[in-house]
Amino acid sequence: MQKNWKRYTVTSALPYANGPVHIGHLAGVYVPADIYVRYLRNKNKDVIFIGGSDEHGVPITIKAMKEGVCPQTIVDRYHSIIKKSFEEFGISFDIYSRTTNKIHYETASDFFKKLYDKGVFIEKVTEQYYDNEANQFLADRYITGTCPHCGNEKAYGDQCEKCGTSLNPTDLINPKSAISGSPLVLKETKHWFLPLDKFESDLRKWILEEHKEWKTNVSGQCKSWLDLGLQPRAVSRDLDWGVPLPIDGAEGKVLYVWFDAPIGYISATKELTPDWEKYWKDKDSYLVHFIGKDNIVFHCIVFPSMLMAEGSYILPENVPANEFLNLEGDKISTSRNWAVWLHEYLEEFPGKQDVLRYALTANMPETKDNDFTWKDFQTRNNSELVAILGNFVNRTLVLTHKYFEGKVPLCSTISEQDMEILKQAVAAKQEIEENIENFRFREALKSYMNIARIGNKYLAESEPWKLANSDMEKVKSILAVSLEITGLLAVLGEPFLPFTTKKLKNMLNLNDYTWEMVGTKPVFQAGHAINKAELLFDKIEDDAIEKQLQKLQQTKLQNEQNAEKQYVPVKENISYDDFSKMDIRIATVKHAERVPKTDKLLKLTLQVGFEERTVVSGVAHCYQPEELIGKQVCLLANLEPRKIKGIESKGMVLFAEDLTGKLTAVSPIITTDEGSIVK
Repeated sequence: MQKNWKRYTVTSALPYANGPVHIGHLAGVYVPADIYVRYLRNKNKDVIFIGGSDEHGVPITIKAMKEGVCPQTIVDRYHSIIKKSFEEFGISFDIYSRTTNKIHYETASDFFKKLYDKGVFIEKVTEQYYDNEANQFLADRYITGTCPHCGNEKAYGDQCEKCGTSLNPTDLINPKSAISGSPLVLKETKHWFLPLDKFESDLRKWILEEHKEWKTNVSGQCKSWLDLGLQPRAVSRDLDWGVPLPIDGAEGKVLYVWFDAPIGYISATKELTPDWEKYWKDKDSYLVHFIGKDNIVFHCIVFPSMLMAEGSYILPENVPANEFLNLEGDKISTSRNWAVWLHEYLEEFPGKQDVLRYALTANMPETKDNDFTWKDFQTRNNSELVAILGNFVNRTLVLTHKYFEGKVPLCSTISEQDMEILKQAVAAKQEIEENIENFRFREALKSYMNIARIGNKYLAESEPWKLANSDMEKVKSILAVSLEITGLLAVLGEPFLPFTTKKLKNMLNLNDYTWEMVGTKPVFQAGHAINKAELLFDKIEDDAIEKQLQKLQQTKLQNEQNAEKQYVPVKENISYDDFSKMDIRIATVKHAERVPKTDKLLKLTLQVGFEERTVVSGVAHCYQPEELIGKQVCLLANLEPRKIKGIESKGMVLFAEDLTGKLTAVSPIITTDEGSIVK
């Protein structure tokens, strides 16, 4: 940061809206970005912090297809969860937008059109797999087959999730459609490619020569790509979910999600301010992308090539990508549910946002993959936040109220030793600044906690409570110094512990003292009144940690069981005429009760629309009677009546049975008229 930049544009990777956010995302991207932005704001810098949900792409369409809903339903659900989680956790975005917004569609379309009009793209006709039954080209993730490396029969066209090998669809043995299950054919289709090779020399100069200060993991990965030689990359896809290509002859095609998503930073800025161009086009603006290591190529090769091709945008000055965070010695995996989900953490540990922020920062995977463990989380809270920071602050404030009626004492003299203690505490400010500005957040946090360690040690060794009867002047000096250190903790800790420092500032009645004042003037004047002390942190007990470990153990057992399960084979084909004989109707459960002297049977009273029916169902081991009342179900209405335990059952309610034997009622997605025919 040698240059005196006029403003800062800070972006964080757009989380993909097909699931919630977990601690790996936080440690890799959002906590470091938030620390950096909060620091810049404390320095009175002109900074905007841009975030949003990435809402296009194949995985979302697959999830929607599996759930039987439209993609918009999926992204609406997860955008809401993610946005709320970030807000409650204190990630201080200036805007949290989404790529399904109108302004994004317009921005992305205009960006593509400008490059198209400039003749940047290469148009190529290639052969791609096509599903004749579904009548559509298939993206890689829609193609399944046998992995040629490990024999996994459920490998995808881009990766085998069993052995981790990257694949092309043509690598698969016996490829078939994930939509219809039918065999595939190769069919010609036209796409538009960004010629990355044309920007190779400019990228090499910009990354490897002009930005030698970048983290080695970032520059190293970029160099590997550049040394292999860049190839044109498709920017379009045959898909009906995404930003449509704004040109003639491109019907049924959308922008590839990795072309579309980074433009989301720009569209979100447009949404935030009419002065958006100065943050993206002014040479005095500092652009920085916070991402995980899996996104390095797109933010350092693909997106910069797009910006170079467009011609009016600045390039990022830094891309401080972090490595991955593991969980209890195992790789975080959303598909295996091996994660600590942010929204669940906020529910299970209310008021402890800063504890997680602290633990993740202290163990941040800046240069190598790191491991999060619940025991380490507990230790950092109990042994550091409670025993050092919290203990020092609490004793200082309690003693001030005890001896000086809650007012900063007036000292006649301060010893050289005391002055040296203050000097050490103030010196931490420069260390914090240097570390944050160089994206060393772990070291910055250490420098901050060193202030608390200095204060805690000083107070413990000075023992003012023992001097109160013999040397009150010394007590005044000790507590004045301790209060000054406490004030430094309140101001300099805001980027790391925003909830804690807000609480501490309220206790200290500290409103007007700013970051820039540290080292230039004392925090407090004699006679300043402080408020009552409250505990900043409390101990996390073993049972809370054990609960989380048990939760993970259950997940592990479930994954093992799932791996061993065998699906029931599909029965022999029937004719459409056979199927058409079934009359399936929507019904509402009006009443439910157990059938006496049975373990599994429930007597259900159903309103079918045209009549009321009684049906006996063997679901009492999975449902309490009251759980079914008011629920809409699917009823096989023309099944021959049958007496069960003396009750005439007229029809059969349909339930889905999973691999564990659990039954789930088959219900319409939305409330439907009773008696409606299921087709």
